[in-house]
Amino acid sequence: MTPLRLTASLALTLSLVSHGLHAETAIILNSVDESVSFVDTRSYQETGRAPVCKEPHHLMAMPDDSAVIIACAVSNELVFLDPRTGKELKRIKNISDPYQIGFSPDKTWFVTNSLRLDRVDLYRAADFSLAARIPAAKTPSHMAFDKASQFVFITLQDNNEVLAIDLKTRQPAWRHPVGLTPAGIHMTPDDRYLLVGIMGADYVEVIDWRARKTVTRIVTARGAHNFLPRGDGRHVFVSNRTINGSISLVDMQDLRVVERYDVPGGPDDMEIRADGKELWATARFARKVQVVNLEQKQLSHSIRVGRSPHGVSFINHAPRQ
Repeated sequence: MTPLRLTASLALTLSLVSHGLHAETAIILNSVDESVSFVDTRSYQETGRAPVCKEPHHLMAMPDDSAVIIACAVSNELVFLDPRTGKELKRIKNISDPYQIGFSPDKTWFVTNSLRLDRVDLYRAADFSLAARIPAAKTPSHMAFDKASQFVFITLQDNNEVLAIDLKTRQPAWRHPVGLTPAGIHMTPDDRYLLVGIMGADYVEVIDWRARKTVTRIVTARGAHNFLPRGDGRHVFVSNRTINGSISLVDMQDLRVVERYDVPGGPDDMEIRADGKELWATARFARKVQVVNLEQKQLSHSIRVGRSPHGVSFINHAPRQ
């Protein structure tokens, strides 16, 4: 163990002990500060902060919620945290430039988007061993999967395309042109459409991926960026990442916006409470986590955290559908 890793791990442990973290703790990833913040979801206060790794960009929960994974692009590693306490569980080295990460639905593949290196890497989920490296110019950003785990779909931000990779052959299958600067991508629950956030415009592009054609655009607001399912199998939240931002609620059956909430500061990644009453969103430009009361349909809390918060996770979340 290197001195740097030992120091970071020790600092994380001491921070957790001194601030008394418990099951109602949100883990917030601060990309620029290379740290994680811990927020009490009852008091809406930051209770601790600790260094984590070099240039972390995204986090995600393991499919079984056994850990929260921090993707560390520059230090080429994954950091696993206990979702209830925030304590570091382990680190996996030699994961090259993981910007965005995801598991295939059948838990066979762990996929990383190497945004800086214009590449998508396929790792075996069982042991995180490398299986394939696939060129993906330019700037692979977010990902989504079909239910059968045959394809992973990647947005190419600087190429204005969606790339489909066949997970069986481990080869590119096709590309589809979309709007300016595509970011988040989400598969509808019926496995019929891909929804793509068009960050360079004001809409979500809807793609019939089997026919490889765009069928409509859902106008949300400028900077349409990322997605989070509401948990009811029908609706999905879309963050519109501008300084005077908002979050739209989209009906995935009718393909229309049904609600919108004002969320300033560049809303990006989101998490929803298990009871469906609160939506948490990281405000990238404001150094805050914004909490939306979904019953009152308005902002209820603004929580100060680190610079460029780029991920939020807590154990008591709604279903991922």
